[in-house]
This record gives sequence, C-alpha cells and structure tokens, in this order.
Amino acid sequence: MNDLFTPPDNAATPLTAQEMRGLIPSHIAYHRDLNEAEQDNIRRGQTWAMDRRRELVAILSEKFIKELHQRMLGDVWRWAGKFRESEKNIGINHREIPVSLRQLLDDTKAWIEHNTYLPDEMAVRFHHRLVQIHPFPNGNGRHSRLMADLLIMRLGLERFSWGRQSFYDAGAVRRNYIEALRSADNHDIGPILLFARA
Repeated sequence: MNDLFTPPDNAATPLTAQEMRGLIPSHIAYHRDLNEAEQDNIRRGQTWAMDRRRELVAILSEKFIKELHQRMLGDVWRWAGKFRESEKNIGINHREIPVSLRQLLDDTKAWIEHNTYLPDEMAVRFHHRLVQIHPFPNGNGRHSRLMADLLIMRLGLERFSWGRQSFYDAGAVRRNYIEALRSADNHDIGPILLFARA
C-alpha cells in the first residue's frame, strides 16, 4: 500500500520534539524516515489483515478496529491502537469516540442486514463516517481505507482502488480525495464513490 495521500514535500524536514513524542524507533529524525517506517509497518498490518479470513461481524467490532490500527502503526507509535485523548482540527470530541463508533458499527450491520445500500456505497459510507469520527491520533485515513477494503471484500466485491489510476500526480490525488470527503460531509456521496473505484 503506497500511501500517496501523504504529501512528499516535507520528507527532508526534521521532526519536531512534539512529533517525536510517542515515537518508538529512536533513529528516526526526519519525515522521510518516519514515512518509510510507517509504510513498512502499514504493509505488515495490511498483510496481517488480508491473510486472515474473518467473519464480517468480527471486522465490524471496536476490538478489530483497534487491533488493525495497532498492527498498522504499532511498531512506530506507542499510541497505535488507542483512541485519541485530545481534540484535533478534524473529528468529533474525543470523549464521544466510543459511542459514535458503536453507532457506526450498528448502522453498518443494519445496512447490510436490510440491503439499505449497494455494497460499494455501504463500504464508502462506512469509510467516510470512520474518517469523520477520527478515532486515533494519526493514521485515520489509511486505516479507514483499509477497513473499507476489508468490508467490501467480505461483501464479495473487489478491493477499492482509491484513486490509484490517477496516481501520476500524488498532490492531485490527495486534493481529489479531500474534496470527495468534503462533498460527503455535505451529504453528496457521489464523488467519494467514484474516487474509491477510480
């Protein structure tokens, strides 16, 4: 999973003291090294998630959501797999994370049970709401995209591409993704549905 959603322009920038808090590898001093360590860890987490066939009900659980995040970033960050305990410029109040996540999981199970949406739309709506909740200090986009991939695969369809066909310009892909999420914030799910299969 090549994460072209992370802008490459800060690669040679040293990490600040605040950014280094919670960091496990002591040799990391620059963003390029952090990006590389995260990508290696994310690949291992993705392999772990894809290699195990779990029932849909197991994936749609708080336990699995936390474990997947820990598997994706736990070799790099001490806080991996733990809900954030402070406010960010995106996401709900951190105290509301467990309740909002439970609502999302219950809603998703109901969508599936009642065929409320087509499978792609269910998985993309799940992804969008998980991004809105923003349960972890970092890595939420990468985590929620993998969660949506696992969900759509358990629903019997192929994994999403998340804009990979237009990855020639990573900056444009990131902008398109963010614009699609903003459209979904305004109740227009169409752009993120298209982006997920682009």
